[in-house]
Amino acid sequence: MRQLSAELNEQISGFTIVSCFSQNKDELVLELNNGVESFFIKANLEQSFCCLSFPNQFHRARKNSVELFEEIHLKKIIQVRQFKNERAFALELENGLALVFKMHGNFANVLLAKGDEVISVFKNQLKNDFVLKLSQLDKQIDFSKESFLKNSDQLPIAYFTLGKVTFDYLREKGFDEMNLEGKWNLFQETIQLLERPNYFVIEKKGKLIFSLFPFGSIVKEFSQPVEAINFFADKLAKDQSFYSEKQKFLSQLNVRLKNAESYLLKGRQKQMELESDHQYQLWGDLVMANLYLLKQGQEKASLKNFYDDSEIEIKLKKELSPQKNAEVFYRKAKNRQIEVDKLNEALKRKEGEKNNLVHLIQVVNEIQDLKMLREAIDRSGLAGKSEEKIKSLPYREFEFHGFKIWVGKNAEANDELTLKYSFKEDLWLHAKDVAGLHVLIKHQTGKNFPKPVIEHAAGLAAFFSKRKTETLCPVAVTPKKFVRKRKGDPAGAVVVEKEEVILVEPILVSRS
Repeated sequence: MRQLSAELNEQISGFTIVSCFSQNKDELVLELNNGVESFFIKANLEQSFCCLSFPNQFHRARKNSVELFEEIHLKKIIQVRQFKNERAFALELENGLALVFKMHGNFANVLLAKGDEVISVFKNQLKNDFVLKLSQLDKQIDFSKESFLKNSDQLPIAYFTLGKVTFDYLREKGFDEMNLEGKWNLFQETIQLLERPNYFVIEKKGKLIFSLFPFGSIVKEFSQPVEAINFFADKLAKDQSFYSEKQKFLSQLNVRLKNAESYLLKGRQKQMELESDHQYQLWGDLVMANLYLLKQGQEKASLKNFYDDSEIEIKLKKELSPQKNAEVFYRKAKNRQIEVDKLNEALKRKEGEKNNLVHLIQVVNEIQDLKMLREAIDRSGLAGKSEEKIKSLPYREFEFHGFKIWVGKNAEANDELTLKYSFKEDLWLHAKDVAGLHVLIKHQTGKNFPKPVIEHAAGLAAFFSKRKTETLCPVAVTPKKFVRKRKGDPAGAVVVEKEEVILVEPILVSRS
């Protein structure tokens, strides 16, 4: 703003304001003239895009155009005044009038002042602007080393005038990893760059940005601020569709990348747990080695560990012989290994997906053409995939006390949920003896199902059944391994081999 207002002061001091009008809700246009040529100032004050530009020509519409700030018509500009450390400057006019451009993002506005008092504003809904005093717009900032060191943990607050782009630039230069002396030296260098900068239109994370620093992907470089801001505003308007689509796709890719990284982190933790857990294999080996000590009917046995002579207590099924108990342990060990192998395959696939996403994000960041962007989106096969996946899931998801509860959507979805989306450790629920939706509480390794979670899920099962209007509803609860479907049974019909029944109140939920 300081560089811009200095150039404007050279260009338009002595010009007269011949027109000030608006033909769009958040757009104000001024035409200035010095008897030889016209100069236009266009202020776009939308919340999503706050920017000035200075077009060579501007064709005013015959309709839907209204004159504003009539007090300044035919008033001469004495000088352009930049407010110190503030994103605002004023066209100081004859008769003590001043037109202030306050470029505060969501609170951007144009104010007309006489002397120190604001007498009218462009955006009337910004009530606080009516009580602004021009004498209070100048802000003081202490740029000394002492102040820098004192505020080292809150620099964006202490040096509020620098803005987000400045601190992004510092971070890219390794600012956060430096010691205090290194930070101070880089900060000083950066402030010096701002004294006599060049102007850059850059692209960063799918957004077109106006910058006084050369970083990100540089679209174009300028030596004069008016020329630079004109290019930026014009390109952004023309490329709005391109940058909107690009930003949306990059956001989608970054969400997928974040999810992939989270999956890999949790999966590797689970992998370590599974690979370090050899208890079933050990128990089977101990039972087989001590068959002569064990008898059918025992519920537990205390046996010595082969490796460190410690005592290990093993729970046994009393209805099985010791050898059959060992077979159970070996079967569980085999299943655990199958689980490890499947997890390793899933992690390998997810690692490949993550690498593809990193590469695709890099490719998309470098694209500067809408056609090429859409081709890249089509080739990726990811456009709209998340939405399609959500729509195709056979269940609705609820969460209670950290447990996921899945509820089928209809009879066909009940079958799909119970047969394809469940594991034997999940808890299965259904309203007793009436038509209703299947409900699953998803199992979490090492955790039992808390009673409040079971009751909450049962309340959902009651609500999504023919008993939803009853005061109390009996709900069958059982591990999913006791639920099976017979060939030829209708959709949603299953056989439950073992169950408990609890009475709960239906939980009223929105079906939206």
